[in-house]
Amino acid sequence: MTPPSIEYSQLSPMLIVFGAAVAGVLVEALAPRTSRYPVQRALSLTGLAGALLAVIVMWGTAGSAVAGAVISDGPASFLQAVILVVGLAAIALVAERDHDGRSSAFTPQASTVPGSVAEKIATKAALAQTEVFPLTMFAIGGMMLFPAAGDFLTMFIALEVFSLPLYLMCGLARRRRLLSQEASLKYFLLGAFSSAFFLYGIALLYGYAGTMNLTGIQQAISTKPGDTTLALVGTALVTVGLLFKVGAVPFHSWVPDVYQGAPTPITGFMAAATKIAAFGAMLRIFYVALPALNHDWRPVLSVVAMATMIGGAVLAVAQTDMKRLLGYSAVAQAGFVLTGVVAGGSAGIAATLFYLATYAFTTLGTFAVVSLVRGPGGGEETEIAHWAGLGRRHPLTAMVFALFLLALAGIPLTSGFIGKFAVFAAAAHGGQMVLVLAGVIASAVTAFVYTRVVVLMYSRETPAQSTVVHTPSRLTRVAIVAGGAATVVFGTLPAPLLELAHRAGGFVG
Repeated sequence: MTPPSIEYSQLSPMLIVFGAAVAGVLVEALAPRTSRYPVQRALSLTGLAGALLAVIVMWGTAGSAVAGAVISDGPASFLQAVILVVGLAAIALVAERDHDGRSSAFTPQASTVPGSVAEKIATKAALAQTEVFPLTMFAIGGMMLFPAAGDFLTMFIALEVFSLPLYLMCGLARRRRLLSQEASLKYFLLGAFSSAFFLYGIALLYGYAGTMNLTGIQQAISTKPGDTTLALVGTALVTVGLLFKVGAVPFHSWVPDVYQGAPTPITGFMAAATKIAAFGAMLRIFYVALPALNHDWRPVLSVVAMATMIGGAVLAVAQTDMKRLLGYSAVAQAGFVLTGVVAGGSAGIAATLFYLATYAFTTLGTFAVVSLVRGPGGGEETEIAHWAGLGRRHPLTAMVFALFLLALAGIPLTSGFIGKFAVFAAAAHGGQMVLVLAGVIASAVTAFVYTRVVVLMYSRETPAQSTVVHTPSRLTRVAIVAGGAATVVFGTLPAPLLELAHRAGGFVG
């Protein structure tokens, strides 16, 4: 038996991230508690910056590593770079602290019972939950591996590596801890259920093709005569697992609950990075392993995309909590991205990559602003009615938040408009006019939802309780400014990023 060769240079971005995550675990075990926060912050930022540099150095390298388990190609490099940039911004939000030195988002000690004496002692002692840094790094590493996997076994491992830390981090909110723990439990149970679907689908595809390699499955479907029922059932089950991860209808029920209960930095990280990884894996599966079945899965995905766009937009109308509203908004956005997946071809893949990149920056910036709006008790104020008049009291914050909302609505001169135009144009070119029409209707509904929030912020209403804006740290300022700049630049000068997405090319088997 010949041992596989390990191409460390192609694996270097992921190895750097996982190495930093393991080092973070050792810091938690060995470093004094008072020094863990600055060490973890520096270690995480340095690891992500080093991995991003490695991706840039390896850009343009095509091939496989570890006997085909990991693929290096244009889409993988593009998605990994975006995930790392999002990871840098997410770490900046995770590192945000109040002026008293305590974390503003995470519980001081996760093992304590909410409302217990032990929790009050931990809060008074200003303890910090620094384990969130290595957990975030493990999640980022898994997300980088997920769209670059060359076989289903590696893909499933990557899925679990980034999912398990997210399940845990959703339950670490400092305030409303019972809601946070409920969100964590829901996400874990439903996530495990969807993973079972994904794994069962892999087993059926393996039973049909005799291999877990994506290219091998494609060759088996193309060359093996006879009934493809087993492959179709396996495809359906794998698709269910992926649709859960992106929050598509009818597998979206977890999204608003988890988004509302999770710590806001983790909500923003999930909303941005998880979609990038899941849609990247979806593109690789459908266009590397299952292109021969496109006449079967494309109509189904078209219906799911329409239901997701319209369902998410309509359900967002009745929301009174900002994070739940953004959760249903994320559902609708998943439908828009699915439009690019259904469109197919080089134009559809490039449009999907562009949409994922711009949506990630806008979404993370949106949740960063949400984390700064506080109520009288110092906790985050997510009741939409209490945001009335925010534009008069804090004009700069309201202006930035309005920019992000308008981008999510797809207003011209924002990145959201270019992203929607790109996926709709690709879908129209592919003959999916009904899907485009549904997307336009859903965009109009979401525009109403976002505009209503903007109008409320600049109204003269006096809210039941006044909100204030927390003065952010330098890292959080950088994250918000970067998100706002990307929203404007990619909306007015989208050509460089669009060209980069087109040059990423097709997938390598």
